[in-house]
Amino acid sequence: MEQFSVIKVIDFCYGHRLFNYNGKCKHLHGHNGRLEIEITSNTVDELGMVIDFGEIKRIAKQWIDDNMDHKMLLFKDDPLVSVLRDCEEPLYLMDDNPTAENIAKEIYKHLLSHNLNVSKMRLWETENGCATYCGE
Repeated sequence: MEQFSVIKVIDFCYGHRLFNYNGKCKHLHGHNGRLEIEITSNTVDELGMVIDFGEIKRIAKQWIDDNMDHKMLLFKDDPLVSVLRDCEEPLYLMDDNPTAENIAKEIYKHLLSHNLNVSKMRLWETENGCATYCGE
């Protein structure tokens, strides 16, 4: 069976800290993240595309820009949430610890809700370290 894939890359900046973690990443710090969004299909449309790259960008980049870019991504129960809110710092609160794995999953879930048939989400936290999430 034929299979086609496209990958759209989106760069964004974010800060986070790992809650209840015993290591350097327990402190607030930032990343220049690189997100790879892979969409796979057994067919292409009448133009020969899985999906237009611009459509992926329109949906994904807008949501990332509005919700995660240049924001502090924190676990919702992190005690720093109230402090940072008092300082009017931009936050994105997560139900899970904001690891690269969970950030990738969070974005994946959002894109699925917009009917993007995402097969794999890869978040590069550094130039030599990434996490991948594939849906169920």
